[in-house]
Amino acid sequence: MDPLSNSFDRMSVKDGDEKNRMVKVKIPATELPLKSNQRSLVESTVKPQKHNSSTVSYEARTLVPPNQKASSSKENSNEESLDTHKPAALIEQPIVKALHLGMFEIGKPLGKGKFGRVYLARERKHGFICALKVLNKNELRQARVEKQVRREVEIQSNLRHPNILKLYSHFHDSRRIFLVLEFAGQGELYKHLRKARRFPEPRAAKYIAQMAEALRYLHRKHVIHRDIKPENILLGIHGEIKISDFGWSVHAPSNRRKTYCGTLDYLPPEMICPKTDDDSYDEKVDLWALGVLTYEFLVGEAPFEDSPVLTTRRIARGDMTVPAFVSTEAKDLIHKVSDFRLFQPYAEQ
Repeated sequence: MDPLSNSFDRMSVKDGDEKNRMVKVKIPATELPLKSNQRSLVESTVKPQKHNSSTVSYEARTLVPPNQKASSSKENSNEESLDTHKPAALIEQPIVKALHLGMFEIGKPLGKGKFGRVYLARERKHGFICALKVLNKNELRQARVEKQVRREVEIQSNLRHPNILKLYSHFHDSRRIFLVLEFAGQGELYKHLRKARRFPEPRAAKYIAQMAEALRYLHRKHVIHRDIKPENILLGIHGEIKISDFGWSVHAPSNRRKTYCGTLDYLPPEMICPKTDDDSYDEKVDLWALGVLTYEFLVGEAPFEDSPVLTTRRIARGDMTVPAFVSTEAKDLIHKVSDFRLFQPYAEQ
């Protein structure tokens, strides 16, 4: 077995001879008919292979003890409880010994990334609707991002917040890695922003408030996302924010990192032109990106958008001009979130 497959087997634990258990999971009561053109898509793109129990594994973190209901777990946070008040259909999600591609009906493509594609999918036996992210192992090896993918799986599978996209499970075969993700019914926020050009302040305020709560949750768990931008934010079935794409995220209990990563337009001055000897930064890089995001929601474009050289210079100088049509209160929020000297995150209440 190759090193990449070995690493994914170590991240998962099989059930052995333990009997399957059922967990109540809230999902939209959505039907996913598999059309003929979608069947050809499945055959040509993600053709099911013969199941091999030695290479296909189930993410054990989603297991629930036999005598404990999912809703009463001690690890359920206040953030999770927000979901319990929303009307949704209850179905039983199987806790299976091993997942494989044949268990899913594959629907329309939802998106395409650098190393794979995302499809709408339905678990055949119980009708559980999800998104299936398919990654090509050879492409991951060639780009030398195996460690990045492993870290994404490890971090995202441990996160449970209504504004963070859930990673339910993962499995793999000889050529591909499959991530079973929550389905975000309204798609990419970026497309909504491009269509609207800019958001009205009440709508932007709702999104930013949800983003702030999700980031507070992440930072309390010592997770830094490091790539907050509209393309990495989805909208759920009720229009709620879902932070996704944890490829650049890191679990940093010391809260100090040195890696230069992310997307230039959303990077803070301390990453672009560090003024300290150790060149390190902390979770405030996500808060800077939140300020940039607030500006973009209200204005329709990122505040430092230019050529790479000019963008770097503008960020270093803090060259941000907020248009006059933005309210005084919104301007004040943008400047405070984007100024590390003024912002005191998560002070004790």
